[in-house]
Amino acid sequence: MWGTMVRFRCVWTSDPALVRAAWGRLRATLFVWGGSMRLVFAMVLALVMTGCASPEARLQTANEIAQRADLRAISVTAPPFTLAAYVRNSDPSNPVVIYIEGDGLAWISRSQPSLDPTPRNPVGLRLAAEDHGPNVIYLARPCQYVRVAACDVTYWTDRRFAEDVIRSMSAAIDALIRPGQRIHLVGYSGGGAVATMIAARRADVLSLRTVAGNLDHDALSLYHDVSPMVGSLNPRDVAQQLVGLPQFHYVGDRDKVVPPLVSASYLHAMGDTRCAAMIHVGGTSHDDGWVEFWRDAAKRMPKCRFPA
Repeated sequence: MWGTMVRFRCVWTSDPALVRAAWGRLRATLFVWGGSMRLVFAMVLALVMTGCASPEARLQTANEIAQRADLRAISVTAPPFTLAAYVRNSDPSNPVVIYIEGDGLAWISRSQPSLDPTPRNPVGLRLAAEDHGPNVIYLARPCQYVRVAACDVTYWTDRRFAEDVIRSMSAAIDALIRPGQRIHLVGYSGGGAVATMIAARRADVLSLRTVAGNLDHDALSLYHDVSPMVGSLNPRDVAQQLVGLPQFHYVGDRDKVVPPLVSASYLHAMGDTRCAAMIHVGGTSHDDGWVEFWRDAAKRMPKCRFPA
């Protein structure tokens, strides 16, 4: 009866050429009864009403999440980027927990990158909003929410973990914390890779936690049979530098995007895992179930397991 089933993904652009090309593909793909285009209009309207959000709407969503959690929005200049942050840092005598966002809307298909990596569902921010401690900082990734001249598509594809990305994110942390304040790092998805690379170059990190973290992008590229990220640093390469740092790496038992084998590869490279543990979390996929889990997990800090 239905003839052809079609899967759509959302791309927002004001470029007339891209709009015409997308419209042409839509017309060519849809099965239209009796030559009528009313079905096309209905399906496009349904997409708009069920979650296709412009970058501006995605920013509004983030602002609303942050406001409910008493997190203040600021922008941090950390060349070559300006980074979006949400901050609550009211007790400078205690450490601050820093949450780093995932890759966001990096791709709209297996081979086509998006025009704007701002996340539709900012899981990293939602995790930060569940942390009710006095000192919480959320950092978006480069080009999410804030566009600057340096924003090139490579920074949310092949170079998403490049040296200048890690350096910029670490500089933003310096600008946001108080003098002498130490930090706990939490990274979601690709933010786990960024958090791990940052931890390897700072002396003020007390712990590292990743949630569905991409801790070995070579292993992940092999798993998905895609081209390796040759422009990016790989967390697996710094695993042995972090042997003495308390770490939890949470993996979802239903995660098909970043499966547990990725964290396992990182821990294998570490060798001595007395301070690091991979924890399987039931009922979670890559982006579902983590917020509910974090309501209790936010309070759990990793510790090293030293022999008696």
